[in-house]
Amino acid sequence: MKIKFISDTLVVIVSIIITFTFSCCTRSKTTEKHYDAGDHVVNVHERIKEIHIPEEDVLINTHSWPYIIDNYLIICDYQSYEKQLLFFDKNTYRYITGTADRGIGPGEITRIGHIVFNKDKRLLYVSDHGKNKIFSYHLDSIIQNKKYKPETWLSINDSITPGNYVYINDTLSITDIMTAIGNFDFKPSVARWNMKTNEIKFMPYEHPDIKKKRFDFDASEEHNLYVESYTNHDFMIIADLDGNLICNTYGPEWGKDYPRPRGYHTNVWFCRDKIITLYTGDDRFVINKREINLSTKFLIFDLNGNHLKTLETDYHIVRFCYDKDYNRIIMSLDDEIQFAYLDLNGLLD
Repeated sequence: MKIKFISDTLVVIVSIIITFTFSCCTRSKTTEKHYDAGDHVVNVHERIKEIHIPEEDVLINTHSWPYIIDNYLIICDYQSYEKQLLFFDKNTYRYITGTADRGIGPGEITRIGHIVFNKDKRLLYVSDHGKNKIFSYHLDSIIQNKKYKPETWLSINDSITPGNYVYINDTLSITDIMTAIGNFDFKPSVARWNMKTNEIKFMPYEHPDIKKKRFDFDASEEHNLYVESYTNHDFMIIADLDGNLICNTYGPEWGKDYPRPRGYHTNVWFCRDKIITLYTGDDRFVINKREINLSTKFLIFDLNGNHLKTLETDYHIVRFCYDKDYNRIIMSLDDEIQFAYLDLNGLLD
């Protein structure tokens, strides 16, 4: 009986060890991923098409950001002294109108930030980081009335400031919160934000080895995921909308110590069932004696953080957004052309 008891005990212990080992291996494989931007490279330079905006219609400064909202391509011109939001028909790229006058007066924007769309109410929410407010514009009124002025929708806390955010509804947005930490510095963190109550719940996961966080992010209600793509680390985080880690994804430069900061992921979007990030990898070039760190590459990942391919454009890209209806990327460039698009048909397979 004693021998049998020992034998049964050994079986149980061995089973526990095997189960624990398998669990650790499985968790390691699913949560720790690695990529190399030099793998699976596809050159798409010839597929990129210019979006021509005649200068007689509107002049737009370099380093403007594109957004696709409803049936419009909206370009946010951060350097404009007049209209900061410029509206184009996204089907033809014809200029329609502009709004968000720069200024300190009623309905004017002093320091424009992120813009999102409340589809149900057809409201455009525009952050003003100078007045610490979010203004609401009725989209149809912008198009129909050149003198239309927005309303104040929300006041922003001075010490905890929402930056970019993905609007899901009035009680849930996924946002990167900028928390002041003294000495003119801040710490960004992804959080769930109730815009009605202004309640903020920070996501629980943070990588333990990252001390100074700088990242772009996107969130998808459809996939119940958000992604952080880091500008100062060769690294991404994918997690669900409750903050549970799906995976850490490391590039070849992860963990290397350089004498000067390097740039990596500068912009990221969910594009159907893929994640696309604008990847710099320390590519630098010189314009008018200025050293510029802009990317020419897009990295494509699946929703589990596996690198699928790299798209080389041979254009220097400032920012991009995704047009789901046309399955295309819209780009702002600092190059021989200023705006362009890339059809993704056949490239996301």
